[in-house]
Amino acid sequence: MSLSYKKSGVDIDTANDTKRQMADILESNNARLLNRVGAFATLFDGHFPEYKHPVLVLKTEEPGSKQKLAFEHGSIDTICQDLVNHLINDAIVTGAKPLSIQDCIVCGKLEKDTVLKIVSAMSQAAKDNGAVLTGGETSEQPNVVDAGIYILTASIVGVVEKERIIDGSKIKQGDVVLALASSGVHTNGFSLVRKIMEEAPDITHEKVAGKPFIESLLTPHRAYYNAVKDLFEQSGLTGLAHITGGGIKENLNRILPKNMNAVVDLSALRILPIFKTLKNFGQLDDADMLRTFNMGVGLTAVVRKEFADEAIAHIKAAGVEAYPIGTIVAGSGEVEFTGELQWS
Repeated sequence: MSLSYKKSGVDIDTANDTKRQMADILESNNARLLNRVGAFATLFDGHFPEYKHPVLVLKTEEPGSKQKLAFEHGSIDTICQDLVNHLINDAIVTGAKPLSIQDCIVCGKLEKDTVLKIVSAMSQAAKDNGAVLTGGETSEQPNVVDAGIYILTASIVGVVEKERIIDGSKIKQGDVVLALASSGVHTNGFSLVRKIMEEAPDITHEKVAGKPFIESLLTPHRAYYNAVKDLFEQSGLTGLAHITGGGIKENLNRILPKNMNAVVDLSALRILPIFKTLKNFGQLDDADMLRTFNMGVGLTAVVRKEFADEAIAHIKAAGVEAYPIGTIVAGSGEVEFTGELQWS
């Protein structure tokens, strides 16, 4: 029997047909795109006449082990939103405008319908945040990755005016720390979530705020660009932190000046029902939850005290709940917790 690439597990004809349809999905009238999908690399116009000193903002991300659960439950759209929205948030905390996203899809068996769903969902999530999915890589790797398994990653390019970079350097004592509500677990802590599901399988039969547990668990990671972009040029906004792995304490500290602390009142946090369910079934202690999950806070914004009410009103008008949870005091660049989490 003669061997071939197809017999070894890779069907080039299927891949080419998929890529042709991907090109149609990624068709864009964005003037910065200077060539089409199918070229060896994307040409993206880097001329920014509206910026005096443009600074590119770069980040690569993946949605972690949440993608395993998402594919197991046919939730392809949501995991693609997770990936793109996580990237968006990591870029915009610098004050950046999202520009371009490139994806990477690694799979054991290229299933055309699944890949096209992935590309469509990521393309739409990018558009929802003012960016464009410009292509990337789709790699079929039989005997390396099992058939039916998809591993997703993506990278983003954003741009910010150098003198308007938001990096926390303007934070001062007396500033207020605002919480912007998360939509759920987002994309961190899923190794623990899956362990809870393994040890306490009855959790999968639970209802969370009226929705099936799995549906609540797979709620997409919220993107905050549209809620905060109009605040970027306001002098009252002094810092933004995306709350991911490590929780509030190990993300908010990343933007604090070395001589200041953030004092966060845990009793002020508006804990989402999904975290209460996870705590109950996993018998988790508060300290571990605070370090693993966002606990209902997807983004923190540090603002001048006199600007807090205006910022809250603006964010709420964009459909995101915002409220004060702490203040900036003299210190050593750390986050201090006061009070206790309120579970009832």
